[in-house]
Amino acid sequence: MRIGGAATTQFRLEASDYPKHCPGVTEWLNYHHLRYFWAVAKEGSLARAAESLRVSQPSISEQIRELEGALGEKLFRREGRNNRLTDAGQIVFGFAEEIFALGREMMNAVKQRPGAKTLRLHVGIVDSFPKLVTNEILKPVFALPGQLHVICREGKMEDLLAQLAAHRLDIVLADEPASSSANLKAFSHALGETGTSFCAEPRLAAQLKRGFPKSLDGAPALLPDEHSPFRRTLEAWFRSQRIRPRVVGEFEDLALLKVMASEGRGFMAVPAVAAAEAVGRYGFREIGRADRCRIGFHAITAERRIVHPAIHVLTSTARRDLFD
Repeated sequence: MRIGGAATTQFRLEASDYPKHCPGVTEWLNYHHLRYFWAVAKEGSLARAAESLRVSQPSISEQIRELEGALGEKLFRREGRNNRLTDAGQIVFGFAEEIFALGREMMNAVKQRPGAKTLRLHVGIVDSFPKLVTNEILKPVFALPGQLHVICREGKMEDLLAQLAAHRLDIVLADEPASSSANLKAFSHALGETGTSFCAEPRLAAQLKRGFPKSLDGAPALLPDEHSPFRRTLEAWFRSQRIRPRVVGEFEDLALLKVMASEGRGFMAVPAVAAAEAVGRYGFREIGRADRCRIGFHAITAERRIVHPAIHVLTSTARRDLFD
């Protein structure tokens, strides 16, 4: 058995080190190459990675080429001036994140620092998923005993599912189940559903509260983006009530929508489960509630059976305590 010097940080097993029944002969991983790859993937370009590592760009390129040669796969593709991960690169990056996180934990444990036994949870959040609901769903996770490190990433459903399949995420929170047409293995776990509350800043809410829901007809409305599941649900309910609000704004960014609503520019809709939080945190007043305007929430995982302890707590608590 040979261990490379500190400059290369590689670990190599020779044929003589294996039992006779072991098929591997010269399988090895150079962690120095892996760290250079990881830096480029995180920084998004060779130039930024070279600056952070304080090495030359040609040196990084050579290290990555050697890693690609060892793996037999291309890890990056060029898009303009940027380096984008290939499918194989996504998989390797996910493992690299885990490897170097474990390395940091090892150093903490040896040096007796806090965080030696940290539980990590990588959460993907679909950008149309209401942030107030996200907060309510994640609350019990932070109450778990021991050290916890939650990493949240927001994005489009397709991108998050790709990261889930590459094991860069443990769970995706979405306001619709994963499509059966997607060429990715993903399992949707229904968390529950809730009605809808309509809110506004106090003065506008007082005007619209009288005669709800007909009072919403012609009233200024701030709505989610037209492609979001919540928007489709709202539109169906408006039609059933023969209501045509005056749409003054549509938003992909729901945080910006709340800012606009807090200034009295229109009423907004929130899942009823988060109405109390919206009222308390942003100073809104509730106009009225529509229990038949239902929106569902889902947790999506790469495996049918939930084994991550934090995900088990998250899903079971949401079903039991949060939703109708």
